[in-house]
Amino acid sequence: MGVLDYLSIFCTVTSTRRRTKRRPLQTVEIKVKMDCDGCERRVKNAVRRMKGVKTVEVIRKQHRVIVSGYVDPARVLNRIKSTGKRAEMWPYIPYNLVSYPYVAQAYDKKAPSGFVKNVPQALITPNATEERITHLFSDDNPNACSIM
Repeated sequence: MGVLDYLSIFCTVTSTRRRTKRRPLQTVEIKVKMDCDGCERRVKNAVRRMKGVKTVEVIRKQHRVIVSGYVDPARVLNRIKSTGKRAEMWPYIPYNLVSYPYVAQAYDKKAPSGFVKNVPQALITPNATEERITHLFSDDNPNACSIM
């Protein structure tokens, strides 16, 4: 151990700042009641100024805001609520991903076209026998019954 190594122990600069773990890149979808261009602009500007936000997309016709970036969904929701707008997490999923779209509580008249509410009753259970039976006689199944 040389003299320089010994002196470097006293001269090292250590950072007292903690390194925070960066949030993963994610997309947050929020339902916001918007009626005019002013409402849309107010919501968009409030979210765009947040730290970690990469893109903000506002679809006024669907009352939908899509935020992408390194953000916390709860913080985005609170920021939108601070503008005075009623907001909630996006409660809908695409119509084609649901097995039973007309089950009670899934079909919503207020939902945008092509969407239904995300409820567990609308999704099919993996061990459902009726799905296995219909799949046996399906045209999509290459091993289907050839008698028909």
